[in-house]
Amino acid sequence: MVMKIYNNANLDDKHLNSVIAIGNFDGLHLGHQKVINEAKQKAKKLKLAFGLMTFEPVPVMFFKKDTKNHRINSLNQKKNQLKNWKLDFIIIIKFNKKFSSLTAEEFIKKIIYEKTRCRYLYVSKNFKFGFKRKGNIQTLKRFEKKFNYKNIITKPLKKNNKTISSTFIRKKIREGKIELVNKLLNRKWCVEGRVIKGKKRGRKIGFPTCNLKLNSYVIPKLGVYAVNIKAANQTKNGIANIGYRPTFKGQSLLLETNIFGINKNLYNKLISISFKKFIRPEKKFKNFEYLKKQIKLDIKQAKLIN
Repeated sequence: MVMKIYNNANLDDKHLNSVIAIGNFDGLHLGHQKVINEAKQKAKKLKLAFGLMTFEPVPVMFFKKDTKNHRINSLNQKKNQLKNWKLDFIIIIKFNKKFSSLTAEEFIKKIIYEKTRCRYLYVSKNFKFGFKRKGNIQTLKRFEKKFNYKNIITKPLKKNNKTISSTFIRKKIREGKIELVNKLLNRKWCVEGRVIKGKKRGRKIGFPTCNLKLNSYVIPKLGVYAVNIKAANQTKNGIANIGYRPTFKGQSLLLETNIFGINKNLYNKLISISFKKFIRPEKKFKNFEYLKKQIKLDIKQAKLIN
């Protein structure tokens, strides 16, 4: 079965009258996985198609143009992860001025009712929608009969009395608590991007690196991490430094990765970097010799981490 990707809500007949989970699903963490699994079970039981509706860009990045580094995963990663979960379809709604001006009732009438004819609608307890985010789960409940759907609210998933949410996970990424983040995602947190040309300073001191810009990803705590790298159809271990390279008086934020066991030119190639553990904060060294010594220690430590 191939998951169908819609870039609007005009569905094929076979996907009408289905079960749909709606949300941003940034990170597709354990809380999201719970919503998806519950909705999937309902669809299976009733022999209905099951899909997911999400928004692009993430609404907060549309409304707050200065919010540059926010995402836990990219749209491409989201699509690939959802393919693994065997959904029938996903709907990617372009979040623009026109869409954001729909009132909550218009969203239910024009999108949910007229376009998807959704039978069961799964959302989380804090779901907000419609113009100025005035719609909520009470609004969805109120229009159930009129627009012929049943709204199901999934209970939030908690770990140590904390609700697992994208906001909480972003906070933990910024704090460098990568091991906790990976538990809450049920996989390693990963960024992907194309390798850009650097100043080749790493190569000069014996540690060549692949350089990536973080684009719209949330910025992790600056410093050195043990990582896995998927590049050129291989998966290797390595270390990554996220920061401004103070020893070199760097100005722009860069993710530099030294891959163990790959020594080929990866410029412009798409690579993905999965974070395993925070090793140490970024710091400025007196000279290159001190930096080299430290990198050797970082590599030694990274090789001990599974």
